[in-house]
Amino acid sequence: MKIMQRLMMLFLLLAAINVSAQTTDPKMKPFIDALMKKMTLDEKIGQLNLPGSGDIVTGQASNSDIGKKIKEGAVGGLFNIKSIAKIRAVQKVAVEESRLKIPMIFGMDVIHGYQTTFPIPLGLSCSWDMKLIEQSARIAAIEASADGICWTFSPIVDISRDPRWGRISEGNGEDPYLGSMIAKAMVNGYQNHDLNNGTSIMACVKHYAAYGAAEAGRDYNTVDMNRLSMYNVYLPPYKAAVDAGAGSIMASFNEVDGVPSTGNKWLLTDVLRKNWGFKGFVVTDYTGINEMIDHGMGNLQQVSALALNAGVDMDMVGEGFLTTLKKSLAEGKVTLKDIDDACRLILEAKYKLGLFTDPYKYCKEERAKNDIYTPAHIKAARTTAAESFVLLKNSNNVLPLKKSGTIALIGPLGDTKENMPGTWSVATDFNLAVSVKTGLQNALGNNAKVLYAKGSNLDADSTFEKNATMFGRGLGRDNRTAQQLLDEALAIANQSDVIIAALGESSEMSGESSSRSNIEIPQTQKDLLAALVKTGKPVVLVLFTGRPLVLNWEKENVPAILNVWFGGSEAGNAIADVVFGDVNPSGKLTTTFPRNVGQVPIYYSHKNTGRPLNDSLWFQKFRSNYLDVPNTPLYPFGFGLSYTTFTYSEIKLSNATLTKTGSVTATVTLKNSGEKDGAEVVQLYTRDLVGSITRPVKELKGFQKIFLKAGESREVSFTIRADDLKFYNADYKAVAEPGDFKVFIGGSSVDVKEASFKLL
Repeated sequence: MKIMQRLMMLFLLLAAINVSAQTTDPKMKPFIDALMKKMTLDEKIGQLNLPGSGDIVTGQASNSDIGKKIKEGAVGGLFNIKSIAKIRAVQKVAVEESRLKIPMIFGMDVIHGYQTTFPIPLGLSCSWDMKLIEQSARIAAIEASADGICWTFSPIVDISRDPRWGRISEGNGEDPYLGSMIAKAMVNGYQNHDLNNGTSIMACVKHYAAYGAAEAGRDYNTVDMNRLSMYNVYLPPYKAAVDAGAGSIMASFNEVDGVPSTGNKWLLTDVLRKNWGFKGFVVTDYTGINEMIDHGMGNLQQVSALALNAGVDMDMVGEGFLTTLKKSLAEGKVTLKDIDDACRLILEAKYKLGLFTDPYKYCKEERAKNDIYTPAHIKAARTTAAESFVLLKNSNNVLPLKKSGTIALIGPLGDTKENMPGTWSVATDFNLAVSVKTGLQNALGNNAKVLYAKGSNLDADSTFEKNATMFGRGLGRDNRTAQQLLDEALAIANQSDVIIAALGESSEMSGESSSRSNIEIPQTQKDLLAALVKTGKPVVLVLFTGRPLVLNWEKENVPAILNVWFGGSEAGNAIADVVFGDVNPSGKLTTTFPRNVGQVPIYYSHKNTGRPLNDSLWFQKFRSNYLDVPNTPLYPFGFGLSYTTFTYSEIKLSNATLTKTGSVTATVTLKNSGEKDGAEVVQLYTRDLVGSITRPVKELKGFQKIFLKAGESREVSFTIRADDLKFYNADYKAVAEPGDFKVFIGGSSVDVKEASFKLL
């Protein structure tokens, strides 16, 4: 038996070596070795420099300030430069006018689609559909690569449990397991397992690390947490992306353990490279090196050396590397090996992308004409948007609406195509985006009438509205009084059979530098909504948001609430699809919605205290609770309604014990007990009842999205293995500890069936 085991191990080792040989081009190392022997120190440092696109004008690339630096070999790449004409012109300077003719890499914030825009990442995560999510990244890569881009600053995999933080909109929610699955899907979509195929772009995983845990939910702020929380909650999605083969990593703005991530050797070298085996390159965020000066880490030369020594390979915008590394090398503050290692990683990325073979491979005019914003891509965006919407309430089956009569569309977000794509949609053509009004009209044709009134401004404060509608997302502020706007809306409402209220946040009320201390719908919109409800007409709140909101009054008083996040370029059509029942909503929340901001942070996988509160109690003295609000959320993680209903049987376990090498199968029978076809996200959670460190009350360990026709039933099974139960213990080792476990299966984190098993 031992001989057979050894032979099997040898076979697996040889297979691994063979796979490695197949996936690594043997010509790459000698090619780069030869190139680097020709490079001067200045040219090596130049490869580490990533300025913005600056003053480049089509036809004048060679004479621009950036162009001059490119000729000198002082630029490794550019970002957020758009159009084949500009990119080709700049690349021509690099490969025809510089000494060594090294091509440049071109990056862009392709976050949730390129010109065909998909839902914001938080909304996309609510689809719980990995195939759709991977498809969205694949389409983004096809379009971006057809327009000259070969590198995207995505996916954003920051776990966040604080809805005050604006960039929660750019991540995948609060859960590390789901976040890891999405991280893998996005990397696979962008890179397509082959960076050299011409339609792939290199992923850049961000923001490493723990950016989503900024204190007070304030962007760029300090992160202060124990390392066990980092290992068990915040780091897994980054590691999943690395394991999927992501080509680059972006350092985050925040500090960890008192050291900014950009200069944190433990993060960038010990964990990322030594523990995880990351082989790609690390880039800073925008001026990340320079910002360490304000953190109190030294002057520009000191922080630039700190970043290089920590493991940063490319300096975005700040030019600290470009202007100080040569001096630091002379003074012994950095080594030539560190500079060479960083330079090699940048050159390897360009080699893997095929830029040395064809520097213009991403500048094919034919592809730009044929592969961007195609009918197939538009259809996919519409389908994906509809799958991301979450039905929060539907009293008396107000939804779906009939395609007849007169519909009042009221609200500042009802006729704004510019806000539909959502934050960080930098390549979107707003003229092609579909507003709610247009989407409703497209769906209804001549079968029904849509009347529109703005009803209110986004906010009573014009300065706030200006700050919340930047980058061309303006709503055309109406200078009439609030009462005049309301009167117009009520006049239209009184002529209608049903009211659709398009309210909530504008697209730039979330995203970077858009933190909020008040996470309710702005008061002027709430006043409008209350007046609409008071008419007695059926009201459907179509809610736009990039974060969990506090919706207490809305939940109590509005008959139907459909959370549509920001659905992308096809948002309006997708909203109509769901509102009129052509698509049955199936989205489930990936973040917990609090009852008020005082509950934050609130998340499902919390730990018990020594004095836990019975959830059925409002308040109990000397227990961990509030005087003024229950501990429970307004809407829990995993929650989402449908136009049909689903029922779950009790859980059946294949056996009551689990060995370290075996498995347990947990099975439920899911039935569509309603009258409409629909999909349900079946969620599996476990609880480790006794551990060497305290364990969460529930942890997501699996999910399946199941479509059933009305009346149909199906068995849904999950296989649980010891590896699924691992966590990082006090020694930072991944272990599955023997003992008693609970398993939960259901339609949300709170609506579950329960069973028990033992890990031996």
